[in-house]
Amino acid sequence: MNAYITDIAISLPNEPVNNEEMEKVLGMVHELPSRTKKIILRNNGIKQRFYAIDPATGQTTHSNAQMAAEAVKNLQPYDNFSVADIELLGCGTSAPDQFMPGHASMVHGEVGGSKCEIVSTSGICLSGISCLKYAWMSVALGLTKNAVATGSELSSSFMRSRMCDTVDPERAEKLETQPTLAFEADFLRWMLSDGGGAVFIAPEPAKDRLSLKIEWIEILSHANEMETCMYAGAIKEADGSLKGWREFDTLQESVATNSLLVKQDAKLLNSEIIPVVISRSLPRYIERYNLKPDEIDWFLPHYSSEYFRQIIYNHLKEIDFEIPEDRWFSNLSEKGNTGSASIYIILEEIFKSGRLKKGDKILCFIPESGRFSVGYMMLTVV
Repeated sequence: MNAYITDIAISLPNEPVNNEEMEKVLGMVHELPSRTKKIILRNNGIKQRFYAIDPATGQTTHSNAQMAAEAVKNLQPYDNFSVADIELLGCGTSAPDQFMPGHASMVHGEVGGSKCEIVSTSGICLSGISCLKYAWMSVALGLTKNAVATGSELSSSFMRSRMCDTVDPERAEKLETQPTLAFEADFLRWMLSDGGGAVFIAPEPAKDRLSLKIEWIEILSHANEMETCMYAGAIKEADGSLKGWREFDTLQESVATNSLLVKQDAKLLNSEIIPVVISRSLPRYIERYNLKPDEIDWFLPHYSSEYFRQIIYNHLKEIDFEIPEDRWFSNLSEKGNTGSASIYIILEEIFKSGRLKKGDKILCFIPESGRFSVGYMMLTVV
């Protein structure tokens, strides 16, 4: 059996925040303007993003679950659709609002509707595509008549000034020659943003508009050979292992070491992420599905910074799978890096842009630096 994405919706909280307004919304660390913001923003290419923060009061306006639920409620896959019609709800996120219960339970509670199957997927950027794969398989196997999958992030909760410390001046000066330092803990606040997305999956395409047939979804982990790169709730030891927040003698010590913040190993990221997720991953699917670059009409890459765009292109070229950049589609500069929600937000914009035509092949690329894994998804416009 087949399964089709028949509608896509997003939820972006509040008004867009431009580069000049960022620090006002997130707050200045120790009342001092950032020395690194302009350098990081110049490299990542993001011009505006969205935060679930009231700029006037500094209070949170949406929970993670509420953003996901809002995206679900914005879906209109057919006339007279109601959230009570949903048979399966899959929800992915990097950081849910709480440790327990699962994220999907909280989203279901916000959505309301009726009883349905739920599944929560964890991870980082791949958590959004993982629940989409679960939803696709459920419909394609005939286990449910429809399914909704979501990806959502409340990254701003990690990036407010009260959660951050000042940047060492020597490290700040190195940013000009080492742009990947922007991915370390004290710089990430200029990289991430909030948002949610949802897709509706049905066993038949929509009758009155274009749909996206899901041809296949592949997810590949390299954690068997790679150490951790991006993490939260832990600190990284000298040997590359993680010490989780519960291993500290006291909760106060865990907080004092910033173990709860999001961090990335910038050196490891720079040397490994693109070779691993493209050169050491994509060839197996090129062979498995007999892929040819000239048959890809649209390439939808999720990347966290424009810094990686040319590197991705170079590695595609190296494996003889060059896709001309006029066939790439990204909205990073206007929608920001929303982690697990990014592929939903990218898909929603191109799906409703009027640029797709029947028969177009869309290849989606979702890398995750957590412990180096990647997702690829092939769609056909019908």
